[in-house]
Amino acid sequence: MTRSGIRKRALLSVYDKTGVVDLARELTALGYTLLSTGGTAAALKKAGVAAVEIAHYTGQPEILEGRVKTLHPKVYGGILADLSKESHRSDLTRAGIEPIGLVIVNLYPFREVAARPGARLDDVIEMIDIGGPAMVRAAAKNHRHVGVVVDPSDYRAVLRELRDGGALGDETRFQLAVKAFAHTASYDAAIKDELSGRLLATTERSTGAPPAPGAQPGFPQYLVIEAHLLQELRYGENPHQRGALYAGTEDAPGAVAAARQLQGKELSFNNILDLDAAWRAVNEFPSPAAVIVKHSNPCGAGVAAALQEAFIRARQCDPTAAFGGIAAFNRPLDAPAAKEAASIFLECLIAPGYESAARDILAEKKGLRVMEAGAGRRMFEGLDVRRVTGGYLVQDWDVAPTDLARARVVTKRAPSAEELQALDFAWRVARHVKSNAIVLARAGRTLGIGAGQMSRVDSVRLAVMKSLQPTQGAVMASDAFFPFRDGVDEAARAGITAVAQPGGSVKDSEVIAAADEHGMAMVLTGTRHFRH
Repeated sequence: MTRSGIRKRALLSVYDKTGVVDLARELTALGYTLLSTGGTAAALKKAGVAAVEIAHYTGQPEILEGRVKTLHPKVYGGILADLSKESHRSDLTRAGIEPIGLVIVNLYPFREVAARPGARLDDVIEMIDIGGPAMVRAAAKNHRHVGVVVDPSDYRAVLRELRDGGALGDETRFQLAVKAFAHTASYDAAIKDELSGRLLATTERSTGAPPAPGAQPGFPQYLVIEAHLLQELRYGENPHQRGALYAGTEDAPGAVAAARQLQGKELSFNNILDLDAAWRAVNEFPSPAAVIVKHSNPCGAGVAAALQEAFIRARQCDPTAAFGGIAAFNRPLDAPAAKEAASIFLECLIAPGYESAARDILAEKKGLRVMEAGAGRRMFEGLDVRRVTGGYLVQDWDVAPTDLARARVVTKRAPSAEELQALDFAWRVARHVKSNAIVLARAGRTLGIGAGQMSRVDSVRLAVMKSLQPTQGAVMASDAFFPFRDGVDEAARAGITAVAQPGGSVKDSEVIAAADEHGMAMVLTGTRHFRH
């Protein structure tokens, strides 16, 4: 009997049947009468656990190929009745409805089915659970009288409390209700995301024009952000801040949140931020590449035929900043590159895979965090969302194509083939540097990077100052236009011979004239790459 003298009754309807038979046996031993549906009832019967099928209890057999099982007043009346109200108790008696004090429900595997390659829309639609979420929400709403359990990992704790106290406490039922609402919210978000993606694909097919990467058919009226906890971190950006990593529910192979840690110490909040910055930057390049990041900014980037040489080029840009940095590679790491990376102190290393010999080399660096991100490249789907106090800023990802061959030459001298190659490389790096961003480079390697300065000319000066290698004959990329000619003048004094920048300043003519005065080549990309 419950505390109110009403017979104990539990409803079990689960797709994930992990532990449900043991749970049912324990509930039966505690005096519960079990109600169950379809597959769950069959599993209990097979295990020799007595349960009343919902169809027998309601007198209404399943219809519509199982789409309607539990949608009946005897089910929802039993769950929703406020037993503190005489009118509710009278209604139950008049209708012959028994109160249900415990609801154990988990839902159809919508995400799993939707994620299957080639999943048809009809198959996805059939995985939209109706009765399950309705029962969960009803039980959660009436948590003062009903315990609702949606997670098999909670079975043991629930049973322990039922054994020890005879009933679930008020606080426990409230906690379970909150978890239940989070469960149904997550489920609805997954459905919305999947169907929105299919709508976008349908629109593309009907129009024949692919949308811009990350584009949506207009911004949604309501932004639903749904993620699940991957791990709690030791702390946030600073020791006095709490920190955690959540993963989005969309399938994003190759993303940092989906990466596997193969060795090393626990990741910190800042490690993850830097890993993300490095991983985005290194995947900018079609050729074998290495990028070293410090405080979310590239401090060196290199491309070469071999990863080892690419890493050497990246490190040579700023070896001081590289110390304690994050290194990323866009190819499976081989032994020579691993040996080179292990020759300096790095906090983390990320690559799409590792040769066994490379793993052996890195294993000697016990503290090095080694991450495997996989080969997928779906890092920029959906929208780029950033938190601000009281709200969110939302935009498309900055995935504008990089093709310096199509840039507009605006100076008397056009860049040479070698300069154009170097400009293309520098322009790719500039996209990943905090603005104001200036990148000095030769083909395949950065020479100096100026990041995050309040004036663009200071970014130029910083990039020149940090260049440890001669800059004579090098090129420069700027993430945004030059507001004055002073940035070009500073570059010319450092021996820079070619410049890539978006253009669009009211002073463009003066800036171009300055380039001509110095015999520099300049191209306008027409695309800005601010990264605040």
